[in-house]
Amino acid sequence: MGFNEDFELLLRARYPIIYIPTQEEERVETAIAHSAKRQGNRSLYIWDFVDGYQGNPNDANFGRRNPLQALEFVEKLPASVAAIFILRDFHRFLEDVAVARKLRNLSRLLQAQPKNIVILSPQINVPDDLGEVLTVLEFPLPHLPEIRAELERLLSALGQSLEPRVLDEVVRSCQGLSMERIRRVLAKAIATHGNLQPEDVELILEEKRQTIRQTQILDFYPATEKISDIGGLDNLKDWLLRRGGAFSERARQYGLPHPRGLLLVGIQGTGKSLTAKAIAHHWHLPLLRLDVGRLFAGLVGESESRTRQMIQLAEALAPCILWIDEIDKAFAGFDSRGDSGTTSRVFGTFITWLAEKSSPVFVVATANNIQALPPEMLRRGRFDEIFFVNLPTQEERRAIFAVHLSRLRPHNLNVYNLDRLAYETPDFSGAEIEQILVEAMHIGFSQNRDFTTEDILEAASQMIPLAKTAQDQIRLLQDWATNGRVRLASRQSGLGN
Repeated sequence: MGFNEDFELLLRARYPIIYIPTQEEERVETAIAHSAKRQGNRSLYIWDFVDGYQGNPNDANFGRRNPLQALEFVEKLPASVAAIFILRDFHRFLEDVAVARKLRNLSRLLQAQPKNIVILSPQINVPDDLGEVLTVLEFPLPHLPEIRAELERLLSALGQSLEPRVLDEVVRSCQGLSMERIRRVLAKAIATHGNLQPEDVELILEEKRQTIRQTQILDFYPATEKISDIGGLDNLKDWLLRRGGAFSERARQYGLPHPRGLLLVGIQGTGKSLTAKAIAHHWHLPLLRLDVGRLFAGLVGESESRTRQMIQLAEALAPCILWIDEIDKAFAGFDSRGDSGTTSRVFGTFITWLAEKSSPVFVVATANNIQALPPEMLRRGRFDEIFFVNLPTQEERRAIFAVHLSRLRPHNLNVYNLDRLAYETPDFSGAEIEQILVEAMHIGFSQNRDFTTEDILEAASQMIPLAKTAQDQIRLLQDWATNGRVRLASRQSGLGN
């Protein structure tokens, strides 16, 4: 069901107090007004702290700067009058003992009357003592049909038309923005050119990046890496290539569900993050990076609100890739944390969404320490597959050297002995190979010449790889992976090779 259906069901069921977290006041009030009309033409009263009640001349400014009086107004109306009372920013007063008590009293009273209180707030902040009387109802960002209708209305007002392909592209680019931001960025485009043009898509995308940055939860990450930039990991690449068209309409007609996601477990520096970027580039989908640590805020209830906001934004931008780097660090040992259960609630919300989501959000989570992850994260249904990314084999190291040297010295690749480099660097990860190439370039640059195979080997001899400094931990991880619990990302997998 959509928002209107859910809201009207709560009205008919006489849920007394409905809490709607949203930044889009105007849009949600319009939706509520339509529902009020459909539900027996209910009266609509809107209150805010500065102006009090608005709309009805007899009650104008009643309850101004007095939230308790705003609630007392609900009792003033006859019990038989069907009405909806919208209270803007009322979350700020819920900690007041008088306001909380009055709401609890009203919740009992309104169960027998056709009246409902709607609290509008930009965030969820529900005190524990009101948890049983408030019902939280999410208000989604505009869906594609709603965005298309707004664009067509605007084009009609301008006396302009767009090719269907261009219109579809503009509509998709607006997805994930609030209606207010959509109107604002379209007004900016019109002010620039006098009408809408295909190149305004980039203007809209920049507005989307700005919106995502302002959430301070997600980052709109540029994905320029290609699948061919990944050296080795043939099993993983084959798996990804088979699903390249899985988000298409043809796949829906075939009966394929949307791919859910991947959990990439492995040793640091072995290409897990690179894989996430390459997936987004290869599938031509936007890449959103989630820093799980940003979900946790200092205020009670804000972490859970941020988690819901993250989910809502990711689903509004779907189809997309949601990249969660080092997820093991965020949820390691959450049962023992002294945070009043905040981490546990955030984790519960997150894994429930992973299991139940139907939106085309492909989650790519990476982890270095599988033992730190809660068992629930590894249960089938959260991800399509769990891959173990081991240290590269000798053949894969050769491929990694070839990838980097093709980028650094595309015209002189044949002067480097790739076979020798791969053989002489056992236990080196992809990130460590990249670093020794940088060190070799410093050696050559300092001597006013190009770097050579010998420079690379000298740089490698001076570096102690992680496989040596953390040998015990890596061996435990490899033993865990090779006992059949996960799929191996490489066709051959071993510590040295």
